[in-house]
Amino acid sequence: MELTEKKLSGELKYSGVIVSVTLDQVELCDGEKTLREVVHHPGGVGVLPLDTDGNCYMVRQYRYPVGAPVLEIPAGKIDHHDDHLATAVRELSEETGFTADEYIDLGCCYTSPGYTDEIIHVYLARGLHRGKSHLDEGEFLNVEKMPFEALFGMVMRNEIIDAKTVIAASKAKLWLQGQTGQK
Repeated sequence: MELTEKKLSGELKYSGVIVSVTLDQVELCDGEKTLREVVHHPGGVGVLPLDTDGNCYMVRQYRYPVGAPVLEIPAGKIDHHDDHLATAVRELSEETGFTADEYIDLGCCYTSPGYTDEIIHVYLARGLHRGKSHLDEGEFLNVEKMPFEALFGMVMRNEIIDAKTVIAASKAKLWLQGQTGQK
C-alpha cells in the first residue's frame, strides 16, 4: 500500500505572529476524502550548553499553554532568513549570554507530526564563554546551572517532560558516552 495523502484544497483559517493554521481537504490512499487541520510553524532550535565541569545551563520560563513555569534548554524559533545553526548561536547568546566554541548537531525531530509541520533542531554547545544575555522584548526567564547528570536524572524520572529537553539530554548522554568510551 502506498502511504500518501494528496492535498485537494486548502483554506487558511488563521495567521498569527508565529503560526498559521490551514484546513486542508485530502484524498487518502484508499481514495476516500477527509479533512486535515495543519499548524504551520517556521521550526525551532534547542541548545544544551555544557561547560568543562559537566554543568549545563537551563532556562526556566512561564509557558502559557501549559500554565506553569517549565525548565528547558535554551530555545527559539528559526527566523525567516536564518539556518538552524545560526539560530542556535543566537538563542544561546540571547537567553544565557553564552557563546560556544563548538556546536554539535544532535539531530532534529518533528514535535507532533499529527497536526503540525514544526521541526526542532537540537545542539550540544561546548567550550562556553560567559557574556551578558539580551532577551527578546516580553521574554522573562531564569538561567539555572546544574550538573548534566542531575538534568539527565530529572529526564529519566519524568520530572522534565519538555520534548526538546528530553531529546537533547538523551542524545547528549549518548554522544558524551561515545566520546569517553563509557557504556
